[in-house]
Amino acid sequence: MTSTTQKSYTSALYTLVTVFFFWGFVAASNGIFIPFCKTHFNLTQFESQLIDFTFYGGYFIGSLILYFASQLIKVDILNKMGFKNGIIVGLVISALGAFMMVPSVNIGSFGLILTAFFVIAIGFSLQQTAANPFAVALGTPETGADRLNLAGGVNNFGSLLGPIIVSIILFGTAAGAEPKAVEITSINTLYYILGALFIGVAIFFAISKLPKVTSDEHIEASKKTNGPLLIMLVAFLLILAADPLASMTGISAAIYVYASLLIVVLTLFLSSTAASKKPEGWGAMRYPQLILGMLAIFTYVGVEVSIQSNFGALLNTPEFGSYPEAEIAPFISLYWGSLMIGRWTGAISAFNLSKSVKNILTIVVPFIAFAVILGFNHISGTDIGNLYIYAVCIVVLIAGFFYSQEKPAKTLATFSVLGVVAMLIGLLTTGQTATYAFISGGLCCSIMWPCIFSLSITGLGKYTSQGSSFLIMMILGGAIIPPVQGIFADNSGIHLSYIIPVICFAYLLFFAWKVSKELQKQGFDVNKIEAEGGH
Repeated sequence: MTSTTQKSYTSALYTLVTVFFFWGFVAASNGIFIPFCKTHFNLTQFESQLIDFTFYGGYFIGSLILYFASQLIKVDILNKMGFKNGIIVGLVISALGAFMMVPSVNIGSFGLILTAFFVIAIGFSLQQTAANPFAVALGTPETGADRLNLAGGVNNFGSLLGPIIVSIILFGTAAGAEPKAVEITSINTLYYILGALFIGVAIFFAISKLPKVTSDEHIEASKKTNGPLLIMLVAFLLILAADPLASMTGISAAIYVYASLLIVVLTLFLSSTAASKKPEGWGAMRYPQLILGMLAIFTYVGVEVSIQSNFGALLNTPEFGSYPEAEIAPFISLYWGSLMIGRWTGAISAFNLSKSVKNILTIVVPFIAFAVILGFNHISGTDIGNLYIYAVCIVVLIAGFFYSQEKPAKTLATFSVLGVVAMLIGLLTTGQTATYAFISGGLCCSIMWPCIFSLSITGLGKYTSQGSSFLIMMILGGAIIPPVQGIFADNSGIHLSYIIPVICFAYLLFFAWKVSKELQKQGFDVNKIEAEGGH
């Protein structure tokens, strides 16, 4: 590779990582926008969670479209068109969604705002599917993991900055403002900028000479998997139809929302049972570790999103400080920053370091990441004095890393237990103790994706690629679990609704135990499985 070409690819890499920044920025900023919209549009807690429903639902629908299109032509359609073109198309779609947001906000239609989020997320699903392999291709294979780590770090910064910047745009400062001075149209500037950036990056990729990364990988036939996927699509749509159906039938909307979750769980359980009796035609779903993992990814994404999406409403209660929407940004950014703390710490194992150096970094890196979080919040004008106590939670995280010894099953079990304990502490207390207990759920979630992913695809053989696509589809959990917690909150109170994250972490603990047993039966040593790349 010539130096000129290498320079061109380096520029392309730096541009590509901005795409990773977008994903984190928009997803995390919803933690501010959701409670703001709840107040502005006078929504129930369930209705406010429809922002997550449409956003993460866009990922699910986008992945589903790609899967069925690939099944139809028997070749991965995104590989066929090229990852570069996939990113460009995804960016253009997201730009369309960003520009749609402006008239939606001006009209004052919550439904149109949801539609705009859905379109943005459809674009993100294309980008995310293509960007990871494309990042690996922008250089030598030996350094591919380093480029993915860089991109992941930029994604973390997007998650950290999203809540702070959106709060400043809406309220004038992350430290608070008079509610009467706030106008929802303030958000228009942000989406004009995002739309322009999406278009700018798309144009850069379109005119740049970049490696053509394609594959004619054969799509394994597995017609029996189509039914469960379509049933889960119905479950997804049932959330959207809950209120209209309740009006038509007189049956509580909560029944339809809970039914949506139950349908997903039963569909996966029954698919596993059917596949175990007659595996032909089930593809990757013939493997119990994959089915268990699909529900684990569903649960993990759901709990990660739901904790913070409902957090604004919790902080608004007298027991938690009666914080107005203008003052919750430090807590939301600390939650997403907690994921950054855990992922930075988990990334240490990717480097070829001596055991003593790794041990030192495992102690030092989490506090460096914490200092970064405090620094950005301080710059935004936030009083960070009450955030220092969170260092106690970080010490627990460090202890968890040392105990789990970089083993995916043990790591997942350890942090699932910590997640259950943290959520129970939050449920049984109030005030600062409960607040930081719930926020520490971000620390517990931070390293779960690679653990679940690696355990779920072990032993899939020729179905590994298909299994991976099924796992990514289960980002659907981010669309279903937040509304489930939201409607539970409407009926039983926002504080008690955090029993939902307890149940989610409990399943993840069960998964760590059950999948280990399944893999051992198949002859795999779970202690020798390495975690896959981060989420």
